[in-house]
This record gives sequence, structure tokens and C-alpha cells, in this order.
Amino acid sequence: MRSEAALFACCVATLLAPGPAAADSPAGDSAAWTSAWGTALQPIPEGTELPALYHRPEVAGRTVRQIVYPTLDGRLVRLHFSNRYGRTPLDLREVHIARAADPATARTLDDTRVSFGGRPSASLPPGGEMDSDPIAIAVTRGAPYAVSSFVGPQQQLYAWHRVASQVNFISEPGNHAADASGAAYGTRFTHSLWLSSVAVATPMPAAIAAIGDSITDGMNSSLNKNRRWPDALARRIAATGSDASAVVNLGISGNRLLSDSPCYGEALAQRFSRDLRGQPGVKTAIVLIGINDINFAAMPPRPGLDCDLPHTAVSAEQLIQGYQGLIAAAHRGGIRVLLGTLTPASLPPPRERMRGAVNQWIRTGGASDGVVDFDAALRDPADPERLRPGYDSGDHIHPSDAGYAAMADAVPQALLHSTARP
Repeated sequence: MRSEAALFACCVATLLAPGPAAADSPAGDSAAWTSAWGTALQPIPEGTELPALYHRPEVAGRTVRQIVYPTLDGRLVRLHFSNRYGRTPLDLREVHIARAADPATARTLDDTRVSFGGRPSASLPPGGEMDSDPIAIAVTRGAPYAVSSFVGPQQQLYAWHRVASQVNFISEPGNHAADASGAAYGTRFTHSLWLSSVAVATPMPAAIAAIGDSITDGMNSSLNKNRRWPDALARRIAATGSDASAVVNLGISGNRLLSDSPCYGEALAQRFSRDLRGQPGVKTAIVLIGINDINFAAMPPRPGLDCDLPHTAVSAEQLIQGYQGLIAAAHRGGIRVLLGTLTPASLPPPRERMRGAVNQWIRTGGASDGVVDFDAALRDPADPERLRPGYDSGDHIHPSDAGYAAMADAVPQALLHSTARP
């Protein structure tokens, strides 16, 4: 009988197998698509008495304007929309992309209308995905762009990326996709909706996907400042003058390696292959996950919406099997995996011992294509089980902006520019 890890690797590898080749390359161009911005979607919790932070914004018959920061330069762009987890069609009536003149007020300039198979609108069935046609618009990495989507009058919302660390906008009723002014956009929210990738045509496709939990998602980083560690890594790469590597952030706050959550999305073991495949040009994945698996078993049950369900107890050995499954599946899909050590979280002794055992295996097990020692970068030299004070956002788990910058600096230079697996 095959082990659970082997079965897991087999299943994920099947999902990672290359799909249809259509739209892999820009028509009439030797370049290929590379994701320059991305996010991971998660289902919205269900219930009649949800806490305010899980209330769905009203989108029916309105225009949603989202601010994105591509991490590659380009002159040809493609948007990817997803109706994952949807139970009704996604009714895109009109979509525009424009340079954001002022990301804080939704003002735009240099507007370009988006088409889908030559048509100005698109309807995605429940669970459906769709790329836009190639869009001739010059984008500059690190600059803000607004994607404005006018949706139909019956549109419902079933999924989002909840912790975007970025203010986005919803208009008053009506089509305001082409508005240069932000006056109609009176509702502000900090989620991402439907748009899961912005890809750029480039002759040297190579993207790094940072994938994991809230520490990759950038929880407690400064709002609207792009201070998450993948943002800092993208700036570090740009500073070298290299055009070869984009960075996309596929972290989900609260996510676990082995267990789903009603609030924090599918386990990474379930979403890993799908989310990577949704980002064209990814050659390397930096994986940082496991601290929530260690912690959530000890969380007390909560009445109403219990986001920590199931309170699954795990062992270091089970986490290691999970990592091995991810690595094997990624390798079969031609993707390198760099494993990040679990960062200090002021854990009680039993959980700290488990974190230590996992980190020891990550450092010495030799299963991945490289190790990013986030633990060493963030720990307090005087108390290694805790975050260095200057790197602590205040909750003793999530780094500050300075801590996230230190995480980006911890990625070994030699691993940044290598695309071949050893």
C-alpha cells in the first residue's frame, strides 16, 4: 500500500500536469506570458450572522475598481478572471485597465478597454476561468494600474481574496469602468475579487510564486504600501536590473498545509497545483506554511463562525509528508521548490518543539531545491523562540514592515536567478 505522502504527491502531480496549450504564447510574438501580479481566491464563509469582517460587499450592477502593481515591464498584457467557488455566472459587462493616477482616490489615466474573444463582455459559468484578449498597454513594474469591472445587475459574490493589504473600490450603481474620476467610487474595501492574474508578454518567462499563509499574505503590513515580503523581494530583483523574474503573491491568511477552513480557504495541499497553474511562467515556488497547522488544534472552539475548524492535531511527521507531496508534485510540473523555515511565534513548549523539528528537517532533509531560512532572519538572538523586537508587528507572530523586508533579504541570491532544478 502506498503511503499517504505518495498518494498525495500522485494526486497533486496529476493536477499540475500541463493543460491545453492554447493562449500559452501571445499571438504573432515569440514572447510567452508571465504572471506579473497574482492572488489566490478563497470561498467566502456562509452564515446568517457572520462577523462584520466577513460581510460581502454589494457588487450587483456596480463597477469594481481594483489596484494592482505588476512586477514586470511590458507592452502587451492579459487579464485572468476566475469564477472559482461561484454558484452563479460571473457576468462581466465591461472591463477596462488604466494607469492609476492616484491609487488612493481611484483616479485613472490612459484607459484601455478589454475584450474577450473579440467581444466586450464575458460570462463565466460557476467554477469557470477566462483570459482576456491581449491588451496593448505599456505597463511599468512597481507602478499602480486600475482594473475596472462592470458587472450585471444580478451578480452575486461567493469568493474573494480577503486580506489584500490594498484598498480597492466599488462604485455607485452603474457602469463607471471608463471613468477617469474616482468620484463614483464611494465604497472602499480591502479584498480582491475575480481577477487572479495579470500576465505580461516577455521573451524570458520566469516568475517566482510566493505561496503560503498570512506571513506571505502580508498580514499587519502597512496598508497600500506594498510592504509584504514578496513585494520587497520584487523590488530587490528589480534593483539588480534583471528583467527575468516576476514575483506573485499566493499567500492566504490563516491557510494551513493539511486542513481546510471555513474562513481561510482550502488547504495548501488542495490548492497548491491549481493556484500555481493559474499563474503562467512560474518556474519557482517559495513555500512557507505550517504554523497554523501547529496552532489551530489548540484554539478553543468558538460559537457561531469558528474559523479554526477543524481543530486538527498534526505531528511534525505529517507536516513533513505534506511538504514532500508538494515538492514531488511541483517537480513533476517542472517547478522548483524553495522551502521556508517556520518563523518564531512565541509558542508554548510542545508546539515549539514541533516547529523546531519541522525546521530541522527543512534545513537538513535535502528534499527541496533550496532553503530560505526565514526563522534565522527574524528570530531574536537573545530569545530564538520569539521574533526580534524590531521585526514584530505587535502580535508576536506576524512581522513588521522591517521584518518583512528582512525576509526578502533572506532569500539567497543564487536561488533568485536559477531556473533549473538540481
